[in-house]
Amino acid sequence: MSKKKFFVTLLTLLVVSAVALSACTPAAEPEVVVEEAAPEVVEEVVEEKLAVGIVLPTRDEPRWIQDETAFKEAFTAAGYDAEVLFSQGDSALEKGNVETLITKGVKVIVICPHDSAAAAAAADAAGAAGVKIISYDRLILESEFVDYFVTFDSISVGEQQGQYLLDNATGTGNPLYLYAGAASDNNAFVFFEGAWNVLQPKIADGTFVIKNSSEAVALQDKPTLTREELGKIIGQVTTNWDFDDAKTLAEANLTVAGAADKGDVFILAPNDGTARAIADAFTVDADVTSYFVSGQDAEKASVQYIIDGKQSMTVWKDVRILVKDAIGAAVALLEGSEPVSKGVYNNGVKDVPAIQSAVTVVDKDNVSSTLIDGGYYLASDFTGLD
Repeated sequence: MSKKKFFVTLLTLLVVSAVALSACTPAAEPEVVVEEAAPEVVEEVVEEKLAVGIVLPTRDEPRWIQDETAFKEAFTAAGYDAEVLFSQGDSALEKGNVETLITKGVKVIVICPHDSAAAAAAADAAGAAGVKIISYDRLILESEFVDYFVTFDSISVGEQQGQYLLDNATGTGNPLYLYAGAASDNNAFVFFEGAWNVLQPKIADGTFVIKNSSEAVALQDKPTLTREELGKIIGQVTTNWDFDDAKTLAEANLTVAGAADKGDVFILAPNDGTARAIADAFTVDADVTSYFVSGQDAEKASVQYIIDGKQSMTVWKDVRILVKDAIGAAVALLEGSEPVSKGVYNNGVKDVPAIQSAVTVVDKDNVSSTLIDGGYYLASDFTGLD
């Protein structure tokens, strides 16, 4: 073999061997770059300061829209979240609202009952779940689980209404038309009781003559009425807190009343909405010369009626104070302390500690100094305001 062929052969063998060896050697694994994990972000869970739900009777009356607004503003200002639910005049929905709030873990529920007696089922359900109950503005009856009652001085409301009518009456024989709230609302009884305290002596002495309730006439010599007796009168003169019912009843009363039963009349109306409806009915009766009509709640529409001379007065219950009292009571209960109470109301099974606020009479003479200057309403909300 020539030297040249020898080297070619040797080179070929070396190349073949190198290829064979590379085929048998495992391929190098790709380098794994381990990135350092980013630190875990843990969201801080901020516990709500106030686990409270509010259940109001209806959103169809201006009064309760005022309360809803006041609750939300007050809770927000205090740094708390709040949920407001409406029962729309339905006790079953009211109980369902309470059960919804229980499932959301609230510790305190503020309830203004649609039906004072039927609301006991909702209060019992909450109490059984360990939730504290604050009865708001209207007392829940027949439940041992009502912890506090936040209210205005309801007897005083009726007394102020009656006193205003009395202060504007002269002589004797003044026609008196009585109207009341819903028989399902305990407050309707309390308001009427307060008015009766003032009016009854002046009915007995002839200053006033009742024109639209035979039950009231039958009891007019009794200074103090039992709940059953109050119920008999209210059963005849109830407006059910409904504007249409109030106007229909007033029109029916005026239809059967003679001209001698009209003239200059005095009207006990339980709240502002019914007062406007009743006033509208009396205004168009040709035999009604003038009227004084009471009210309650200082609703914007009734403030305008007062300015226009179509409603005589309203009992102003500053819902800002009531809401503040309710929030104060709820906070105290959540913190394990006892709210400061001012008296008690018996709900049929227990004496419920009460937190009561004062009320103010508003008429044309002081509407500006009370409602406008105090910041409750703006002057621009009304026309004809001096």
